[in-house]
Amino acid sequence: MNHSPQKMGPSEALVEVLAANGVKYVFGIVGSAFMDALDIFPAAGIKFVPVAHEQGAIHMADGYARASGHHGVCIAQNGPGVTNFVTGVAAAYWAHSPVVFITPETGSMSMGLGGFQETEQLPIFSKITRYQGHVNNPRRMAEIAARCFDRAMLEMGPAQLNIPRDFFYGEIEATIPAPMRIARGPGDSAALDAAAATLAAAKFPVILAGGGVIMAGATGEAIALAELLGAPVCNSYLHNDSFPSFHALAVGPLGYQGSKAAMKIIAHADVVLALGTRLGPFGTLPQHGLDYWPKQAKIIQIDADPLVLGLVKPISVGICGDARAAARALLERLKGLTLAAAANRPERTARINAEKRAWENELTAWTHERDPYSLEVASASKHMHPREVLRALEKALPANAMVSTDIGNICSVANSYLRFEAPRSMFAAMSFGNCGYAFPVICGAKVARPDRPAFAYVGDGAWGISFNELLTCAREKIGVTVVVFNNSQWGAEKKNHVDFYSRRYQGVNLDNPSWAGVARAFGCDGITVDRLADVGPALHAAARAQAEGRTTVLEVMVTQELGDPFRRDALSKPVRLLSKYKAYE
Repeated sequence: MNHSPQKMGPSEALVEVLAANGVKYVFGIVGSAFMDALDIFPAAGIKFVPVAHEQGAIHMADGYARASGHHGVCIAQNGPGVTNFVTGVAAAYWAHSPVVFITPETGSMSMGLGGFQETEQLPIFSKITRYQGHVNNPRRMAEIAARCFDRAMLEMGPAQLNIPRDFFYGEIEATIPAPMRIARGPGDSAALDAAAATLAAAKFPVILAGGGVIMAGATGEAIALAELLGAPVCNSYLHNDSFPSFHALAVGPLGYQGSKAAMKIIAHADVVLALGTRLGPFGTLPQHGLDYWPKQAKIIQIDADPLVLGLVKPISVGICGDARAAARALLERLKGLTLAAAANRPERTARINAEKRAWENELTAWTHERDPYSLEVASASKHMHPREVLRALEKALPANAMVSTDIGNICSVANSYLRFEAPRSMFAAMSFGNCGYAFPVICGAKVARPDRPAFAYVGDGAWGISFNELLTCAREKIGVTVVVFNNSQWGAEKKNHVDFYSRRYQGVNLDNPSWAGVARAFGCDGITVDRLADVGPALHAAARAQAEGRTTVLEVMVTQELGDPFRRDALSKPVRLLSKYKAYE
């Protein structure tokens, strides 16, 4: 790379920074604000992927980043195009995705005058980005753009690059900085010593593997730690790919609709090693009637962000470090210590195996929901039971599949049925929980990893938010498979009406078109599935179509039965002065 200043235009400086950081794809909708830079994307080997909506662009950049471990990049027209990024940026923030979103701004000489498509674009994103770079002079274009790419990796989250639209033009002298990557170490030596001693004294150690294991590439180290300690491993909420699910010590995910085996096992822990997880509050709430978090256990928390250590749960040892480096350091220390857990390893192994068998048997027998409402609606319907469909999908998914899940009732129940062998395989909206997430995210993941089959699980309500990106798939030949669970309702909210509001439904019933027919009208494949025996064959056919760049919508017709309420922790029976409301009489 030439480190001496060269004459170029600011647009060239920006594109050179993209190229220096290995950017191959930029997602967005074409706009006049950045057209000068767009013009030279092809010369730099960068493909612009035009989408149907800017929220789709930011989600695709997020999916690209999560599947590849590299930057995901998107760009939009100033003003309304940029504000359409907001939801996707927040989702990327909570997923720790290194997304760089480029936000051209109203021209510097008219800002503040209320011009066309004008808004202040930095305050909008200030609480949902890890770094905000504003180009305050064209001559600083390369410097500030490069810093955004560096900070997205260093800070583990989205970075905003804000550029007044007139700053793309002119002639400057610029030096293109080399990408700066800062490696993280294992953490404080004394804290690692304390953690090793605590683990060595544990009689029932349990590992909770979080997203940090995935981001650090620490799967091998997590396996080695588990095998050395004989420790069962739980996945943190919506990180079912943080530990190989078919490993003998894997017990499944915690959190909403997670594994009862994981919950019952961690309840016995005297020491929990929280490896690469912030221990988010929603991921450890009671579930399946189990208040399972071990309140007397010692907790060792390892995370690259020091601000989350001890934030949610009281901890015994906190280590600010890279999950992989810290796990290696613990392994070295533990190899020289006597492990108390060795004495009862056979009994502990037997308990792990028994709980896993019991949970698998329960899932197999759990073909439909059993509450009175679900039994009532299921008996009146000829459609498939959601749990039966999820089990059939689980069995039919290719071993190396990538799966994204939207938020909602059936997609959340899928947490019990999604098993992965490799990291960077599961993509969920995490704690931001926005609808319309799964489809564009899996499109971005497929662009990053065209060699892997890609599937999105979407409820019919959320599908109405994102199905416009079928246009992008057809045009750009992005081959993915979308499983749309069609039960004509917003299920999670309907469950709240059932449990808390005496079935007084408001806005939860849907009148859907044929989503398979809509897919075909958009130039994609569409298949309606209404028999359980057809689920696997339809999924296999759709997976084969991906190899030809074809997207398939599998419209799966399911009953209206409902799983546990999604926010039982946030709702309670309302108090009403009934005489004031005729609807309550």
